[in-house]
Amino acid sequence: MSKDRKMLTDTQDAYGHLLSDYHNGRENVEIVEREDGFIDTSRLGPLNYFAEYENWAEHQKTGIEHATGRVLDIGCGAGRHSIYLQEQGLEVLGTDISPLAIQTCQSRGLKNALVTSVTQLSSKIGTFDTILMMGHNFGLVGSYKRAKWLLRRFAAMTTDNAIIIAETMDPYQTEEPCHLAYHQFNRDRGRMGGQLKLRIRYRQYATPWFDYLFVSKAEIENILDGTGWRVEHYIDAANTPTYVAILSKRMHS
Repeated sequence: MSKDRKMLTDTQDAYGHLLSDYHNGRENVEIVEREDGFIDTSRLGPLNYFAEYENWAEHQKTGIEHATGRVLDIGCGAGRHSIYLQEQGLEVLGTDISPLAIQTCQSRGLKNALVTSVTQLSSKIGTFDTILMMGHNFGLVGSYKRAKWLLRRFAAMTTDNAIIIAETMDPYQTEEPCHLAYHQFNRDRGRMGGQLKLRIRYRQYATPWFDYLFVSKAEIENILDGTGWRVEHYIDAANTPTYVAILSKRMHS
């Protein structure tokens, strides 16, 4: 289904080098490059990846409180969500395609961490009560077709009462001409408007290009149809198009 590698090579691991350097006291800037040439830079990105619970946005605090049982954190980064839940007494497995991100998590005290891509996840690594896709990481589903495929896989590796805590953003709540033009560029190619093709840059490192999907509420409900999941409720962020969707198993009669 996917040509994703199980992990990034060292020269591809821009994100991991960013996290590792920041963890070791080196000030740095995250660079996200979009295929149309749009560049986003942030000094806050690295800071946010290490933020303590008290500094999280309210919608993130509310969202993560739904986590129960055995938790799978997809795209765990520096481990801020995994470590918080571990401290609350939950059993957590953090996963990331970045070897240096996983190394950073472990050095910060995360007990269970695995280098792997989202497409490699299966019941071979266990059965889970909660799947965590925070930090906009519902975007890792990549595309409409791959999202449906992944969500069915997630259904097969979770308990009957499992939930997914999925953070994303409505990409259409913008008036920026460059973003609106990119949405149309995507649609003209048969892609979803919010299906971004990105890469992360840091110093001499660059990740491969990858798809990252932002979706409206109508789109996420369309994606969920037929996957075994439904929206339980939404938690909206204050003054931004970001939201958390709490997804639960659709019980069949």
